[in-house]
Amino acid sequence: MSILYYLASNSPRRQELAKIFGLPFTVLAPNIDESKIVGESAGDYVQRMSEFKVINVLELIEKEGLSEKPVLAADTIVVLDKEILGKPASTAEAKDMLNKLSGRTHEVLTHVTLGSKEVIRSVLCRNSVTFTALDDLEIDRYLAKEEFADKAGGYGLQGFAACFVSHLSGSYSGVVGLPLFETARLFKESGLLPR
Repeated sequence: MSILYYLASNSPRRQELAKIFGLPFTVLAPNIDESKIVGESAGDYVQRMSEFKVINVLELIEKEGLSEKPVLAADTIVVLDKEILGKPASTAEAKDMLNKLSGRTHEVLTHVTLGSKEVIRSVLCRNSVTFTALDDLEIDRYLAKEEFADKAGGYGLQGFAACFVSHLSGSYSGVVGLPLFETARLFKESGLLPR
């Protein structure tokens, strides 16, 4: 079966969620600068990253002479007190993030974009996550599992860190990295899924 779209993500979590739709896709990873612009809001940042991923892969498709298909991309960030907590570069940085999140409520923003050369559609999924108070032993035990690597805020909801969540308001799949409701809406608007 021929592919219907390109998924602009190396994330195994996004790839697993994308399979739920039953639409054949192939992965084309984007290569973008993820630096934040000074003064840029969290919402603007996550939208820019998601849309840049689509634009980058569309350029790659043209450059490589690949079959023209829509591109799906998403970007997820953790926001606490207007501070973006990105992917930790070290265990120490992950520990600092988890200490900040301990006993607090934070936002997880995932922006999804589906685009072609003709049109780019995108939507924001906003979620609220509350962590229970964590002690050093719990944090260290979690860090030893190394689940924090390559995850915004230093945790993944689909792993052991789910034990830290006392309340979630919004979309579970949105916190994991690809909100299914919003993505289905984009697929329907583009004709990839029936309305």
